[in-house]
Amino acid sequence: MNDVHLNRRLELEDPQRTSDGAGGFNETWVTLGEVWAQVEARTGRERAGEDLSISTVGYRITVRGAPFGASSRPKPDQRFREGIRLFRIQAVAERDPAGRYLTCFAIEETVV
Repeated sequence: MNDVHLNRRLELEDPQRTSDGAGGFNETWVTLGEVWAQVEARTGRERAGEDLSISTVGYRITVRGAPFGASSRPKPDQRFREGIRLFRIQAVAERDPAGRYLTCFAIEETVV
């Protein structure tokens, strides 16, 4: 297993839904805290739409472990923020048998 270098500060955000009064909802993002992470790019691709193209890059983001149920433990459908960059978390797994680190598989989408 490679050494882990937690050298980037990310904010962990959780989506919160509130009623809009018309049968729908508004989604806002609430910051749960900051984590130090190692961010590694994986593969990327570009999708062309009618009016624009979207670049999608997968990332492997490693953070310190946290117990199940802790608010500091990332979950799918949450996201990491680094300034204006957003990394949507798709899956989370323990990186090592002792659970010292977690690997978050995330994607970043950018309009090109």
